[in-house]
Amino acid sequence: MTKQSTLNVGTLGAISALVATFCFSLNDSSIKFLSGGYALHQIVLVRSVLALIFLLLVIVPFDGGFGVLKTKRLGMHLMRGFCVVFANMTFFLGLSVLPLADTVAVFFISPLIITALSVLVLGEQVGPRRWIAVGAGLLGVLIMVRPGSGDFQVALMLPFVSAFAYASLHILTRKIGATESAATMSVYIQITFIVVSGVIGLMLGHGQYAGQGGPMLEFLLRGWVWPAQSDLWILFLLGFSSALGGFFISQAYRLAEASVIAPLEYTAMPMAIVFGVVIFGEWPEPASWLGMSLIIGAGLFIFWRESRVGRPKGVARPRTRR
Repeated sequence: MTKQSTLNVGTLGAISALVATFCFSLNDSSIKFLSGGYALHQIVLVRSVLALIFLLLVIVPFDGGFGVLKTKRLGMHLMRGFCVVFANMTFFLGLSVLPLADTVAVFFISPLIITALSVLVLGEQVGPRRWIAVGAGLLGVLIMVRPGSGDFQVALMLPFVSAFAYASLHILTRKIGATESAATMSVYIQITFIVVSGVIGLMLGHGQYAGQGGPMLEFLLRGWVWPAQSDLWILFLLGFSSALGGFFISQAYRLAEASVIAPLEYTAMPMAIVFGVVIFGEWPEPASWLGMSLIIGAGLFIFWRESRVGRPKGVARPRTRR
């Protein structure tokens, strides 16, 4: 491959990462927008059904046909699926009552958690500089959450818990990524979403437990309703952006080095701020700006340091989600 063609492939990978990040940001904003009128499990079910249809009709044929869906590691796929379902549910529950930018910022602690889990679970080596970065990121979360103060928000712990679940997902992905294609993993994740949200809908979808809490609990317990015609396009946008985002982020990491692509995913932070201000009228507080800076700075340092020491570069990617 010539230097020019390598450059073109790298540029295409970078563009794919930016498109994927924009799709995920649309996804977050759309779910937050719908959270006041629909149940979380209903939104997730509709989104996942539409995303699965798109994957089966477009992505899977493009990625080698339906033969790629055959797997001997169904148990690992189900474990990954439950991790990402739990990560999504906790993230979106927090998103329903928190500013968009704050929720995304706290979730970005996931690369630092992945770094720590790679030591505990995979036995990898992490130097003192990266441990300092992990500590700085956790300090950023503490600044945003402000435990012990009158401004403490329990809801901010939800994207933090979500980040732990997502870190576990990535550890499992590293165990099966060598034998399973991106299309295979994406399809099984969407199937898990459909099964779990369908079961929750059967238990809670009648709305018999609704009206017993605040907006966040109501988002979980609200009964299913037929979508308003004006909201149908948002639901279709959700399914499309979920499937398209997953495809483009896979393309990005396939075409270019993770050390190049992963930092580009942090463009989700300014996107979240813009969407938060324009759509929801949310402007981050001063403490949030400081916490965001520590979290994002620590994550970017982890990527830079890993590229310098030559470790496997898929360890700490933050957002191949939804």
